[in-house]
Amino acid sequence: MKRRSTIALGFLALIAAGALALSSPWARVEGTWGDFSTALFTACSAVCVTGLTVVDIAREFSREGQIVLLALVEVGCLGLMTCGTFLLVAIGRRLSLSREFTLMNAYGVAEVQGLRGLILWVVGSMAVIEGVGACLLYLRLHDWYLAVFYSVMSFCNAGFGVLPGSLAAFADDPIVIFISASETILGGIGFLVIYNLCSFKFLRRKFGGRGRLSLHASVVIRFTAYLIVLAFLAFLAIEWNASLAGLDVGKKLLLSFYQAVTPRTCGFTVIPTEHLQPLTRHIYEALMFIGGAPGSAAAGIKVTTLAVLIATLRAMCRGEQETVISRRAIPYDVVRESLVIVVAMLSFIWITAGALSVTEAGRDTTNSALFFEAVSAVTTTGLSVGSTTAELSYAGRIVIMVAMFIGRLGALTVVMMIGDRESKRHIKFPTEEIVVG
Repeated sequence: MKRRSTIALGFLALIAAGALALSSPWARVEGTWGDFSTALFTACSAVCVTGLTVVDIAREFSREGQIVLLALVEVGCLGLMTCGTFLLVAIGRRLSLSREFTLMNAYGVAEVQGLRGLILWVVGSMAVIEGVGACLLYLRLHDWYLAVFYSVMSFCNAGFGVLPGSLAAFADDPIVIFISASETILGGIGFLVIYNLCSFKFLRRKFGGRGRLSLHASVVIRFTAYLIVLAFLAFLAIEWNASLAGLDVGKKLLLSFYQAVTPRTCGFTVIPTEHLQPLTRHIYEALMFIGGAPGSAAAGIKVTTLAVLIATLRAMCRGEQETVISRRAIPYDVVRESLVIVVAMLSFIWITAGALSVTEAGRDTTNSALFFEAVSAVTTTGLSVGSTTAELSYAGRIVIMVAMFIGRLGALTVVMMIGDRESKRHIKFPTEEIVVG
């Protein structure tokens, strides 16, 4: 419990420090002290790697303020726990056993051995991916600041922008769209999968055969591909004669691909959400709910949780006792945790949407827009329907901040709970059936 509260307090301290910096005169375009509540909301959104904002970033914050925003997003993406561990490693201090096991669970590492190198690799790989992305974007944008800003936001799945219309300004540039989508996908599959793909163990030949992907990496890659393809086809079919009307086939395919990538993890969009069909927005809500992979910049229930639930349902329909994925039996504890994650996420979305319906009562915002906002905040995606976020009351902003904070902290909290000492009953109770369904 103490370790869980330490991480929560660390995030709160970072948000408070970020809010103070963003409200200071040097961080604002006007050069005067700004509204602290606005800065607090922006800092919370940045640390939680969401991207929701109540102001225009370019008009409100100076270049220095935008750099603070970048730093908050970077730290939020890596997680305070990983950043703290990296600093300990950098100065040569030994990791405690509890910290090693906590990080082992966070990234799904099977062995504690080599964890020090893993943390260094996580930070290094993040820097390399963002650096390469920035260099490629510079070749198109010819502006280093914009290239770095959008590279960081794409990989961290944050969705903040300094140009109007999110990424609509680049809708005609397939290279920029592809680079941003590629970084978003890499940020959404997680460091463990990237590590598994790049590790020498996977590439080398061993005993006459090739090293294999871990089950975790295989599931993440396959389900990420499935969701992107399904979302692409659905968006193309629904929006062909709607938001995509009047465009040539090539551009329809390009924009549909990008719009299929971002809803699960990132708040960037090339077509305003309010211009989409209601059915498309419902599909977006489902994609946001699923999210990305464990140990990534994305939230949601995670694609691995979805895979476990589908495999469990299939096993029940076949009358099988075990949940099996790719000829590997999934432990009962993992199945149970998956069910708890889904129920908890649904409950919190319902509570957030209900709270918004109370705080925004009497305003022009529709219930469907508020529900979309609730899903986006809880899953830290950052998409919004029109100006819903900017028009929230102060009470509504507080609701969204709490939703973003718990949504971002949820994965870390689960990790810390796993690391705690298990509670075992010494009394075995009798078994009795109960009717369900």
